[in-house]
Amino acid sequence: MTLPDPAAAQNQTKRILSIDAMRGLIIIFMMLDHIKERFALHIPILDPMDLAQTSPAMYFSRYLAHLCAPMFVFLTGLSAWLYAHPANQAFRSPSRFLAKRGLFLIVLELTAVYLVWAGSISTIFLQVIWAIGLCMLALAVLSKLNYWLVGLLGFAIVIGHNLVSPVHFTPDEWGYNLWTLLHDRGYLTDTGPFTIRVSYPVLPWIGVILVGYFAGPLYAQSRSPEQRKKLLLGLGLGCYALLLVLRGFNLYGESLPWQSQQSTLLTLMAFFNFTKYPPSLDFLLITLGTGLLLLCLFEFLDNRFIRALTVFGSAPMFVYLLHLYVLLLIYSLCYLIFGANQGGRFGIDSIYGLWVFAVILPIVLYKPTQWFAQYKHREKHQKPWLTYF
Repeated sequence: MTLPDPAAAQNQTKRILSIDAMRGLIIIFMMLDHIKERFALHIPILDPMDLAQTSPAMYFSRYLAHLCAPMFVFLTGLSAWLYAHPANQAFRSPSRFLAKRGLFLIVLELTAVYLVWAGSISTIFLQVIWAIGLCMLALAVLSKLNYWLVGLLGFAIVIGHNLVSPVHFTPDEWGYNLWTLLHDRGYLTDTGPFTIRVSYPVLPWIGVILVGYFAGPLYAQSRSPEQRKKLLLGLGLGCYALLLVLRGFNLYGESLPWQSQQSTLLTLMAFFNFTKYPPSLDFLLITLGTGLLLLCLFEFLDNRFIRALTVFGSAPMFVYLLHLYVLLLIYSLCYLIFGANQGGRFGIDSIYGLWVFAVILPIVLYKPTQWFAQYKHREKHQKPWLTYF
């Protein structure tokens, strides 16, 4: 593989490469989850986090994917701050930049992403790409506020939204649709030729993108690498410490209290089983805390694996769409060749087979992603549409 040589990069570039490596890692974790969604739907597990029906291998496979959405949203906010504060240049408002890309993501969710998963056209699921798009639209407006007020609002939402978890609306009540968009999963419409279901309520994710924007100065040019490493390490460990206190005593931050199980492994699984839809405070502490520690780690590492991750992370939307359609193509070919070996579907029984698939797929997609990333960075000034990918 032809890899970029970070030894020749300046400090600012190295900092960006560490962010790209983080994106690349979570893209690979996301591939594993989507492989499971494509090839393991026949396995009778409605929720891989449900201790009553899951296996440890399935549970921890799903847990890796938990890192994806929080870090994508957090890094989107952080990247917006970097856009607004280019090296050695004056501040530029990120509002227009965010609004255009947010609208693009919403359209993408309703078209290219939806068509990959749709078994029929009767139900439209508003999922993570749609949520990120709405978060970008929210940040486009809120970034006009004072920087400290943005941070205060972000932390208030992330920490405080669990307080409104008892609030619910029935479909016949006036606040149902708005609350479904913001906090409770549900159907916006459930009659007629089309139904629309909100899978990612956006209020907590708006808090995450605001916190990401507030964290942007960690990567300011004036910040030394040593300072940044210490801050990332301290913040990551601080998230873990707060989580251990809140979760350990079942104080706050999660609606599902943990209890001792019949084995140590199951007890650990119960302890770390957090709510994702919408993401509880404990869920965000474990995922963002892990993400911050990984960002710190990537500041120290320089090897072929890390540099390969930066290739995936430098063209995230391209590889996101590419892997979805490649998985659809592979599934269709397997179904055509081998038939429905699992009821009405083609499937892979072994979770370990899914893991092997998840190792092979990034290797297969590396070269086309590398080509696009190089093309994007070479032509983006002449073809601005490339920056959307």
